[in-house]
Amino acid sequence: MQINLTGKKALITGSSRGIGLAIGKALHAEGCDVAFNSRNSEELSHIVKQFSGSIAVAGDVTNQKDANRIIMDVIKSFGKLDILVCNVGGGSSVLFADETGEDWQRIFSLNLWSTVNIVTAAKNELALNRGVIVCISSICGLEVVEGAPISYSAAKAALHSYVRGMARPLGKQGIRINAIAPGNILFDNSVWSRKLAENNTAVKVMLQEKVPLGVLGKPEDIANLTTYLVSDIASFATGSIWTIDGGQVHA
Repeated sequence: MQINLTGKKALITGSSRGIGLAIGKALHAEGCDVAFNSRNSEELSHIVKQFSGSIAVAGDVTNQKDANRIIMDVIKSFGKLDILVCNVGGGSSVLFADETGEDWQRIFSLNLWSTVNIVTAAKNELALNRGVIVCISSICGLEVVEGAPISYSAAKAALHSYVRGMARPLGKQGIRINAIAPGNILFDNSVWSRKLAENNTAVKVMLQEKVPLGVLGKPEDIANLTTYLVSDIASFATGSIWTIDGGQVHA
């Protein structure tokens, strides 16, 4: 099976490190010209030097005006947009009943509005090319995960509902949309890199008890699934939540 994305133009939000950066590398390796995005223009300038034909588009997709401007900048540089990967998100918050209204607003802004804003800004351009959207979510949106902030889990569940709901109206424009729900993914400066540094034994016990495969995932695992979903090989796939978690989710 060969995936060829030569000539496709892709935008990946939140792509300066971790999963987003791995997705950018994978799409570029398959022939895409990639627009890398984050709020840090200095980080992006170093990244784009590594990938010929790529561009840096700094901006904050939690703001609708900024999201609109990001899409305009991509179209100005590339002339079109074929692929949108929505990767902005984060679960850092206080836990359980200690979450304030401000915490809820911040977490929903990162994990739901960031996607809604950029999809709203990009959908007309994507419709011109029968484009594809992939939203990076979390297994926390599928079931209650012990220790996960409630606001983060609720925001990811809302994101899943958004993806399922948008599949029909976007489909009528020729656009496919799917979400990927990763489990525990290890990369530099991630939650799991910190947990390993703090208590390696506790992480091993968790993996043995909670994850059938007994290992942490890699950003490349998510990048490979993303590459499949944005390709023509997955041309009949839309409106689905694709779980990739080593078997952790129960249902």
